[in-house]
Amino acid sequence: MWLDDVFLSLDVRGILLFMFSFLLIADFIRNRKPASFPPGPKALPFVGNILSLDTKHPHVYFSKLADIYGNVFSLRLGRQSVVFVSGHKMVKEAIVGQAENFVDRPLNAVLERFYTEPSGGLFASNGEIWKKQRRFALSTLRTFGLGKNTLELSICEEVRHLQEEMESEKGKPFSPAGLFNNAVSNIVCNLVMGKRFDYNDHMFQTMLKCMSDGVRLEGSIWGQLYDAFPQVMKYLPGPHNKIFSNYNAVRELLLEEIQKHKKDLDPSNPRDYIDTFLIEMENHKDSNLGFTESNLAFCSFDLLVAGTETTATTLLWALLYLTKYPEVQEKVQAEIDRVIGQSRQPSMADRQNLPYTDAVIHEIQRMGNIVPLNGFRVASKDTTLGGYFIPKGTPLMPMLTSVLFDKSEWETPDTFNPGHFLDANGKFVKREAFLPFSAGKRVCLGEGLAKMELFLFFVGLLQKFTFSVPGGVELSTEGITGTTRVPHPYKVSAKAR
Repeated sequence: MWLDDVFLSLDVRGILLFMFSFLLIADFIRNRKPASFPPGPKALPFVGNILSLDTKHPHVYFSKLADIYGNVFSLRLGRQSVVFVSGHKMVKEAIVGQAENFVDRPLNAVLERFYTEPSGGLFASNGEIWKKQRRFALSTLRTFGLGKNTLELSICEEVRHLQEEMESEKGKPFSPAGLFNNAVSNIVCNLVMGKRFDYNDHMFQTMLKCMSDGVRLEGSIWGQLYDAFPQVMKYLPGPHNKIFSNYNAVRELLLEEIQKHKKDLDPSNPRDYIDTFLIEMENHKDSNLGFTESNLAFCSFDLLVAGTETTATTLLWALLYLTKYPEVQEKVQAEIDRVIGQSRQPSMADRQNLPYTDAVIHEIQRMGNIVPLNGFRVASKDTTLGGYFIPKGTPLMPMLTSVLFDKSEWETPDTFNPGHFLDANGKFVKREAFLPFSAGKRVCLGEGLAKMELFLFFVGLLQKFTFSVPGGVELSTEGITGTTRVPHPYKVSAKAR
């Protein structure tokens, strides 16, 4: 009898060994790199290089790999090899020079689980659906004020609300993060839903918290693990599940708002993006271009998240750098006082007369490095990049960090220096390597809106307040990296001028 047990044990061991060997060989064959594929570090079977990632600041780790392997290198993240592109010249070649080839998004497990239909909102969609929805969104935003005086007045009105909130702190230290989220999101809410919210509105605060927490988790190691091993991670408990619960909570709130819009919709007088989309649905009943109520919620979600997180975070970095470099703050205020004064409301027409202020805003965006990586792209056909072969279907990541800190493009890339954007006569100069909004066909949809907001909020606040931190406090510029890179929480004092 004991001999039977021995043989049975040997058979089980043999089967397990065979299965492991089979999986190992299958993994090797599946991930065998073609000739001339971009170089990169050796990968472990099944997990690739994911265990080597710097979970706190992945963009720093990727930058170090670019120093070793060059401006086009590869990394295996779980089940798939990804090509990373570094440096202004090579990033521009990928997303502008080969724009048609690298315009689509690859399959992403996180986004696939959230966007429950092929339309995929504005961020994750591809092909004709993406082109149509992007054109429609841009056209609608322009209709409701993008680039016009009406939107400028709306932003200035929100600046006044923000100023009042800061005045109520009476010079005591406070956290600006929530206030910036409130103010910036209200601009997008006005465009999408046709209304602004009181800063204490419960639904508004719930929506903002869910968006912020979801974005942070999606860009964390938990989001990366889910995307690398979705078949395992979706059954495991952990923070990654909150990505979907948070995002779905926002989506449900938007679906409720859509129903409210339907009840009092006037097709002859649309009030906002939701109204215009609902009207457009009637013209696309038989099309497959994403004009459905469900996709309206997804597109609205994309506009709200993208339009809130990046601009609010940039303003947070602005106060951090202004308190860290008070001499810069004083120089900006002197220019504002000279050109506008402290009583007249600023306008976009003032920007050309405020070159130093404009340079400081741009340098804050560069050093803040709000989106350190970018959205993934995918090669639509076999191609070459930097002399390397990129097969069709290969995911590609253009690293924006590498452009904003490119040593061949910036005189002092690692130093806060508004002079990067000024000529010898103190006039503002544009820089080709300034790509915080990315470039090419997938350039940020709300770039124009963000630029207007940043200028008007920045000038409006420095016109009225001088910002400082409590004595002895040294604010960190290290940041917390997720989908976006945000400063460590801090408090600031706003002294009325």
